[in-house]
Amino acid sequence: MDRSNRRVMVTILETSDVHGHILPIHYADNRPYPVGMAKIATLLSRERQSDPQAIVIDNGDLIQGTPLTYHHARIDNQSLHPMIKVLNALRYDAAVFGNHEFNYGQNILGKAVRESRFPWLSANIVRTGTDQPFFGQPYLIKQLPAGIRIAVLGLTTPYIPNWENPAHIQGIEFLDAVAAAKKWVPYLREQEQADVVIVSYHGGFERDLNTGVPTEQLTGENQGYQLCMEVPGIDALLTGHQHRAIAGISVNGVIVVQPSHQGRELGKVTMVLERAAGNWTIQEKDSELLSTETVEADQAVIDMIRTYEEKTQIWLDQPMGQILGDMLVRDPLQIRLKDSPLIEFINKVQMEYGKAEISNTALFDNEAPGFPADVTMRDIVANYIYPNTLRVLRIQGQDIKDALEQSASYFKTFAGGMVEVNPAFSTPKPQHYNYDMWEGIDYKIDITRPIGDRVVMLRYKEQPLDMTQHYEVVMNNYRAGGGGNYFMFQGKEVVRDIPTDMSELIANYILERGVITAACDHNWEVIFN
Repeated sequence: MDRSNRRVMVTILETSDVHGHILPIHYADNRPYPVGMAKIATLLSRERQSDPQAIVIDNGDLIQGTPLTYHHARIDNQSLHPMIKVLNALRYDAAVFGNHEFNYGQNILGKAVRESRFPWLSANIVRTGTDQPFFGQPYLIKQLPAGIRIAVLGLTTPYIPNWENPAHIQGIEFLDAVAAAKKWVPYLREQEQADVVIVSYHGGFERDLNTGVPTEQLTGENQGYQLCMEVPGIDALLTGHQHRAIAGISVNGVIVVQPSHQGRELGKVTMVLERAAGNWTIQEKDSELLSTETVEADQAVIDMIRTYEEKTQIWLDQPMGQILGDMLVRDPLQIRLKDSPLIEFINKVQMEYGKAEISNTALFDNEAPGFPADVTMRDIVANYIYPNTLRVLRIQGQDIKDALEQSASYFKTFAGGMVEVNPAFSTPKPQHYNYDMWEGIDYKIDITRPIGDRVVMLRYKEQPLDMTQHYEVVMNNYRAGGGGNYFMFQGKEVVRDIPTDMSELIANYILERGVITAACDHNWEVIFN
C-alpha cells in the first residue's frame, strides 16, 4: 500500500477446467504436454512474490478428466484426492463447483469437499425445495491487511441436469445463475460491506463480448454476458466451462477473464483501489493470462503425487486383449466421413450392454489415437475420455432423423475443395464430441445440401425408417439428456440405464473375448459430390 495516497493493488488469480491435469504429460503415451497444476504452481509462486495477499480461486471442473483422477475415483479412493492434495498445498482460497464435479457421484464429490482446506462455493446449487446450499457455501469474504473486504460469489451453470446421471444429482436443485447473482450481489454490497465483488462463475459467454450478438442457442448453459449486463455491482467475472482464452476485455464495466483449460494458463485480474473519505473505490482494473507453456513444473507438486502416479501408470499398462485388423485413427476427419472399425466397435459395445439394436457414439477428441494391436487400459481411456454411462431411450423415427440432421450440421456446406468443419463446432470451444455416428441404421448425409436437409437416405432393416414408429436406441448419458443441442432426446422414456462407466464396459468386452476382429459394415457415409 502506498501510504501517501492510500492506493492498494489487489490481485485475483484463477484456474478453471483443469480436468485432473497435474503432471505435464499426455497419458495416451506419456509424451510431454505443457499443461497441469505442477506448472500452475510455478506461476503461483511467482505471483505471490509480487503480491503475497493474492486471492487464488479454482473455477470448477477440477476433479475429473485424466486417468489419474479416474483411477482415484473408481479404483483406489481411500487416500486424499490428488487434486485436493495439490490445491491444499498451494493454499487456494476457494473452489467453485463445475459440472464435471458431479460425474463420479455425490460420495466422491463429498469426499473431495471434506478433504479441502478451502471452501467450495456455489450460490445456485441448493437442496431441492430450499435455499440451503447442497455443498459448500454461497460466497467467501477475504479481508486484506489494508482493510479492504473482497467478496467472491460462486455460481455454476444450471444446465447440469441436461447432462448428468440423475442419481448423481439426486436431491439437488440448480437455480438460474443470473437470478442467484441478483439476490447475492446486493447482499454482499449491503450486508457484508464488500468493497470489491468478484463473481466466479463456472459457465461462459453466450454472446459476442463486443457486439452482444448471440453465439449459441440461449439455453441458459452460459450466462456470462447476461451477468455482466443485468447484475449491477459486479467488479470482475471469472469464467470457464467453454475452455476459451479470454482476457483484457470489459463487458458493461465488468472485467472478465477465462483461462482456457487443463492448466494451460493462469487467469489474473488486477485492481488498483484508492481510499477517500473512508471508502475504497476501484480506480483501475485489468485482466491477463499467464501461460504455462515455457515454465518449469514445480518439483514439490510432482513429488507429492508420485505414489498416485505410479499406481495409475501400472493400471494403465494392464493388457486387455488384441485387435486383429486396423482400429487406428490417422485422420479424425476421415473417421467422421464414413463408417470405420473403431466407431463400429464402440457402437457394438454399447449395443451389447444396452441390449439395443441401434446405437450412436462420437469420436470425442481429435487426439484420440484409436486401438493398436495390443490393447491396454491406457488405450481405452485415451479414446473414451469421459466417465459416461449408457442409457437406452425409446424414441421415434423422426427423433432419429432430427438427431442425424443435428450431427450433419458439423460440416460446412460443401462447395468444392476441402471438407471443412462448421465453425459452430470449433469456435469458441471445440465440440467434436457433438458429432455422432450411428450403427443399426443405414444412412447417407449430403453436405452439399443446406443444414437441416442433409439426410438423403435413412433405412432400418432394409426398409425406410418409419418416422412415427418407436425404436430403442443406446447412447451415452450426456447425449441422452440432450447435451450438445440434441433437444429431441430430452424427456424421452428411459428403457434401460446402464450405470457402469463406458471405459470399464469396453475393457470388460475386450477381456471377455481376448481377441477382437476389426470389422466395418459401411452402414453410413457422408457424400459431397
